[in-house]
Amino acid sequence: MKKNKFLLCILAVAMTGALFVACKKSSYSSNNGNNNPTTISIKSSGFSNANLQVMTGANVIWKNDDSTAHTVTANDGSFDSGNIQPGSSYNHSFSSAGTFAYHDKIKTSLTGVVVVTASPPSGGY
Repeated sequence: MKKNKFLLCILAVAMTGALFVACKKSSYSSNNGNNNPTTISIKSSGFSNANLQVMTGANVIWKNDDSTAHTVTANDGSFDSGNIQPGSSYNHSFSSAGTFAYHDKIKTSLTGVVVVTASPPSGGY
């Protein structure tokens, strides 16, 4: 009986680790400093790419693909879209490196992070 519990624990740890690695690899999208903006879709279920990694100078566009207004508001106050009506969008260019957490003032459960690096992101992005 103890052997079965031990094997189940090992299996659970292995599956958790595999899931963590899979999610971590897919959780970040990057814009490698090219001039192509990265677009994030806003829906009531969340931001389409809530964890984004870009280089300084990158332009990020949040497009409201929902039927109600939303905002994109930096937690540190560095940017605020105001209300973005359905079908409209908001642009922000990131001129300095840093980690910028943001949220929706209207639906506060919607959150995201943009990590801005001064050089190309590591890990083959």
